[in-house]
Amino acid sequence: MAALQSEFDVIVIGGGHAGAEAAWAASSALGPDGRVALITMDPSKIGAMSCNPAIGGLAKGQMVREIDALGGLMGLATDATGIQFRMLNMSKGAAVRGPRAQCDRHAYAREVQRLLRTRANIEIVAATIDQFVIEEGEVRGVVLGAGTASEPRMLIARAVVLTTGTFMRALMHTGERKVEGGRIGEGSAVGISATLRALGFELGRLKTGTPPRLRRESIDWHSLRAQPGDEEPTPFSDLSPSAMAGGRFPVLPQVECRETHTSERIHALIRDNLHLAPMFSGQIDAECGPRYCPSIEDKVVRFADRTEHHVFLEPEGLETSDIYCNGISTSLPESVQLEIVRGMPGCERAEIVRYGYAVEYDMVWPHQIDATGETKLVRSLFLAGQINGTSGYEEAAAQGLVAGVNAARRAKSCEPVRFGRDEAYIGVLMDDLVTRTPREPYRMFTSRAEHRLRLRADNTDERLTPRGRELGLVCDDRWRAFEARTRSLAEIRAAIGAARADGSSMVDWILRGEPEAHDVLARLAGQTTSKKRDEQTELGVHMPTEPVPLPLQNSRVLRPLVDRIVSDLRYAGYLRRQDAEIKRLRASERSPIPESLDPGSIRGLRHEAVEVLRRFRPRTMGQASRLAGVNPADVTLIAVAIERARRREATAT
Repeated sequence: MAALQSEFDVIVIGGGHAGAEAAWAASSALGPDGRVALITMDPSKIGAMSCNPAIGGLAKGQMVREIDALGGLMGLATDATGIQFRMLNMSKGAAVRGPRAQCDRHAYAREVQRLLRTRANIEIVAATIDQFVIEEGEVRGVVLGAGTASEPRMLIARAVVLTTGTFMRALMHTGERKVEGGRIGEGSAVGISATLRALGFELGRLKTGTPPRLRRESIDWHSLRAQPGDEEPTPFSDLSPSAMAGGRFPVLPQVECRETHTSERIHALIRDNLHLAPMFSGQIDAECGPRYCPSIEDKVVRFADRTEHHVFLEPEGLETSDIYCNGISTSLPESVQLEIVRGMPGCERAEIVRYGYAVEYDMVWPHQIDATGETKLVRSLFLAGQINGTSGYEEAAAQGLVAGVNAARRAKSCEPVRFGRDEAYIGVLMDDLVTRTPREPYRMFTSRAEHRLRLRADNTDERLTPRGRELGLVCDDRWRAFEARTRSLAEIRAAIGAARADGSSMVDWILRGEPEAHDVLARLAGQTTSKKRDEQTELGVHMPTEPVPLPLQNSRVLRPLVDRIVSDLRYAGYLRRQDAEIKRLRASERSPIPESLDPGSIRGLRHEAVEVLRRFRPRTMGQASRLAGVNPADVTLIAVAIERARRREATAT
């Protein structure tokens, strides 16, 4: 094994979803001559899926597509290891649909590790971190923990990304039993919390939980209602085999999940044992837990009128018989967990292979970072993932990408990059973190995005791939695929615009909502010739007189492009109004606030606004305008103060 080098451009600490994405993004942005160190306690756990082995969902799926459009890892790994793909919310509009995939847990981690190994400029280091090297308010490197085999013990870097997940001073709870660690079989990162406090960071403590896992052979599997995946799965990545004509997708065999449920008897059992559940009873020393992914104890109390709750039994992979019980996250004692499980239909003789548990861990309140991921207390130190108070693989990966590219840009002395709320769910996520103190682990929803009509899962490449190319994140293969899709979209739009149907233009026909998107595809591609005469007659009412020439013959490639254009046409009026509003606000949104500006020196600024501005230290006028406690009049006073300062500087020079 080659000796560990001591100098890097970027050091990433932590090998979870945030850390893997940060290392990948930094590697891309730096280029082949840059050097990235990925430091993790156990390299074999890089990319591990600690909880549910699923990627995506409502709003989360949009973020994974955005990560992919920017050249990230998560979509590639998901497409390579997905064992069930579903598009959620198909009964609703395209803006709120979200792709989701159940993955093979072990294959996913292996794929992330394989992808990272393809980058010669990423060095993986098995170590812990005790402290940072700080000079003149800027991080210059890290000191490896005692007992680390790697030498030298000090690594120098121009930027550091910290992604500790749930491991900072972590404790796991099952009933009254406590074990140090952030995940079963793994340890706790103890020293880093003290180091951050010593640097002046304000820490909090959050909690989360996970459900029991069952042995599939012990479940009456076929007696339960099946939950299949989509017949024609939608990939996450623009470089997936399906996206490339002739490729095979899905890659792995597909599986079905099963549905069961709790009962009144189970709820009574839970209520009788609430005092033994540290996740619920207050035994855990944490401010709050995941409101939108609650424990079964929380659900039974908060929804006391419910007689049952759905539980989804989801396979964890093709090489294991473990089944994830989605819906009964718990920290109750093992004996109570067994009673809960065996009270559910189909699980009367189920065997638990791993009991549920709660985790409490330290985090950094995110008002102390900028939307770039960089901390406001220490320059060149970036935070990403659950350390910022978020929940979920997707939120972690999105932050990792932002922190990774900005760490690389800091290392190259380039201007930082921020994503706007009108550009991406990633922008919404980062802006929410730095302008609002979370009451519980932050989870993304479509309702958080005011521009969600534009931020769809199907148009992420149009929104973000050119930006990713400018930042050095998008490789040549991805860029060529993007250019080919752009040409195809233009040709399809032209074909639709030129076509006539039912005496009017094809565009008007689509806007009337007469066909569904898949029917539009069939008609435009001339795929009705094999239908029965009566069906042909019925279809002929709305058919163009001649089939429209389309640029692609592969229907799996063509279909999503036509669907995208149909959505654009149907949302066009709303999007024009949104675009006008975005254009009006963009100048002030991105107007920087000088770090040297003291809110207390602004004449007429209310005391509450001064306190809030000092606490959050917003970097832009847009961030300042969204802070609770800052009103429009305050924003005007800030703008006036900035302009006066500029004039004084101009006069002085």
